[in-house]
Amino acid sequence: MKSFLYPKINPHSFTWVKPEGRNPEKVHEWIQPLTSEADPEKCKSAEVVVVGVPLSRSSISASGASEFPDAFRRAWKGFTTYNLDEDIDLAEMTALDVGDVPMHVTDIRRCHDNIIEASEALHTHFDHSKVCSIGGDHSITAMMVKGLHKAKPGERIGILQFDTHFDLRDMSDNGPSNGTPMRNLIESGVVSGSDMYNIGLHGFFNTKDLKEYADAHGVNYITLRNARKKGFEATVLACLEELAAKVDTIYLTVDMDCLDVAYAPGVPASTPGGLTSAELLEGVLAAGKHPKVKAMDIVCLDPLKDSSVQQTVKMGTHVFLTFVSGVMLR
Repeated sequence: MKSFLYPKINPHSFTWVKPEGRNPEKVHEWIQPLTSEADPEKCKSAEVVVVGVPLSRSSISASGASEFPDAFRRAWKGFTTYNLDEDIDLAEMTALDVGDVPMHVTDIRRCHDNIIEASEALHTHFDHSKVCSIGGDHSITAMMVKGLHKAKPGERIGILQFDTHFDLRDMSDNGPSNGTPMRNLIESGVVSGSDMYNIGLHGFFNTKDLKEYADAHGVNYITLRNARKKGFEATVLACLEELAAKVDTIYLTVDMDCLDVAYAPGVPASTPGGLTSAELLEGVLAAGKHPKVKAMDIVCLDPLKDSSVQQTVKMGTHVFLTFVSGVMLR
């Protein structure tokens, strides 16, 4: 069932069979697949657009993060649309699942080009929707932001990043990998280092030269220890306030390795000492509420490394629903 976005975005690998004659109560009954019968003009009113970006060949460490978009969709059946904590029902919003960005089997550069083209198409057609990209490794972030920049060249873009790592590795050594997306954006001139805010860095998982590069380019970073001293939500809100004063659009990127390995075993670079689930959800909700946060992604979640109960997949799905809850509360 090819939609009007084909060939920039492929049809879904599977869709749920939805019950007729009742209001949606579960997430898989709520999010609508984009099909060939969909009216392009009516689709523009969707508040939320979901796109899968199944690329992990560009990951520095072995990763099956390309499997997450599929696992993410299969997890919907375990979640209701009603958010008890906020007393809201997401079913009152319109959410579309447009499918997956097409990937080449071996050519990573072509995969990245496809992501840029798909992102530009999405942000052009769904210019008032919140585009939620489900990765994939962290290299997809640079490409999604480049596509956003091409769609809206007059807008200044800022980044809010939840991460254990700087992701500022040298492009000449690593190429456009999951270790280089922020440096990629800086060196391509798409986002200024001073418009990047990274929260969650901790421990022994970054080299000193990356910290020095961040300082030299004005990247704003808050270690997890300092964020906890101030309060994690308060830290996120302060970063959002500073960013909003400078930029037109804020892009939220959630690298799931920001979580402590105890909470998220299913990531390629799991570490001790990271965020708790509650802290991450608190930060994502705050970001979702902010009117300048117009797009987000969830990256580096490998279902193949997850536990038998799929706790990391469930957490990634919870992150998405929490962000959408924030959008609804605006």
